[in-house]
Amino acid sequence: MPEPPPTIELTVTSTRKLTEATVEIRFRRPAGFSFLPGQRIRIRHRSLCRDYSLTGGTEAPELAICVRRIPNGQLTPTLTETEAGERWRASGPLGYFTFQPSERPAIFVATGTGIAPFVAYANSGLRDFVCLHGVRSPDELYYRDILLGAAQRYVPCLSRPTTDPVVRPAHFGRVTDVLRQWPAGREIDFYLCGNGAMVRDALALIDERFPGGRVYTEPFF
Repeated sequence: MPEPPPTIELTVTSTRKLTEATVEIRFRRPAGFSFLPGQRIRIRHRSLCRDYSLTGGTEAPELAICVRRIPNGQLTPTLTETEAGERWRASGPLGYFTFQPSERPAIFVATGTGIAPFVAYANSGLRDFVCLHGVRSPDELYYRDILLGAAQRYVPCLSRPTTDPVVRPAHFGRVTDVLRQWPAGREIDFYLCGNGAMVRDALALIDERFPGGRVYTEPFF
């Protein structure tokens, strides 16, 4: 049985508001801490534990996470108000949602802050993937510039129409609507991260249209 990852102490170096509800938090990287793009850390606060995917590159001097405040949440209201110098207990790295190189094209599908592991992929040097990011409005397209610079194709999928020229052309609707328009039958590696309902719907669609595809998932519930 594998040993659990050790507990580490993280010191906040800075915070950056991405939207009114979402904050990027950066921590000083503990000596000797290494991880693979797509892995997570588990923040511990009193009796609570929550996992957050790292967004930075594997060689970055800091660790970064993207946290969306849930109004009735037990941890996020406190975590999103943290300030530089504060310390948090954590453990990690955790998880296996890492990129698996292959000859197949890769399509990354995310909703909301589920974009985080794909940002880590890009920040660690991965290029030429397709990325679909489903959000409500343009301000929630976290890390858009990083992904635009790394992806072969980046498709914002907005549930609310916008005239913002920065995000056009964009798809108005769900990420699964875009997948339905993709040529069927191709062998593709799909990486799905975000809302559990999206992951479930995408899996059903992939089974139907891309029977030879490989799928890697990281659902949020």
